[in-house]
Amino acid sequence: MIRLALLLAFVATPASPACRLALALGIDVSRSVDARDYAIQREGLLAALADRVIVDAFLKPEDRVALAVFEWSGQAQQDIVLDWTEVAGEADLARIRDRIAGHRRVADHLPTGLGAALDFGRTLLDRAPDCLARTLDISGDGRSNDGRKPEEVYAAEDFGETLVNGLPIGGHEADIAIYYRTRVIHGQGAFVEIARTQDDFPRAIRRKLERELTEQLLGRAEGSGRPG
Repeated sequence: MIRLALLLAFVATPASPACRLALALGIDVSRSVDARDYAIQREGLLAALADRVIVDAFLKPEDRVALAVFEWSGQAQQDIVLDWTEVAGEADLARIRDRIAGHRRVADHLPTGLGAALDFGRTLLDRAPDCLARTLDISGDGRSNDGRKPEEVYAAEDFGETLVNGLPIGGHEADIAIYYRTRVIHGQGAFVEIARTQDDFPRAIRRKLERELTEQLLGRAEGSGRPG
């Protein structure tokens, strides 16, 4: 009961904005992601956004979540799939799923510009609706090999209180989970949710969304100093 009270205090205090979380999802579409991998990622995200647990996590409590989705590959290639959309009801999630389902991959066979993806996500969050918390969610199956590396971006740019979580996908590069844990995630409470292979992506993205919309927000509430 104390943990629930903390979460409710975090998202429902009179001074809080109407949005509790701005969440940006960055999806890897570099050359290691073939047509089959791409379909698994897209269908996995769509399934997660229709899952009852995830739907409830978006909608309860009443303070909204703002969602954006982008695809990334080379350092100069980032494509917004879904611009900032506030989720106030199931109809909003249905429209979001339709938008994602109707999107077509802009480019492939490009290298992995992970640093540029982080910087793009940062600037995308800078124009998000006014929310209590900001999270950048980056998934990918390889190390950065084009443009600035993640550590160079973090050294040069101010991410403020934005949390960066990672979803490393195994099967292409050894120790990719360690790379994401040591180079990609950022901020107190940031975490890695591992997909063992591309086939494991649907489970991993569902679990990651659940953690970001519930457990991670609760952790922020407990660390905020607000009374429970």
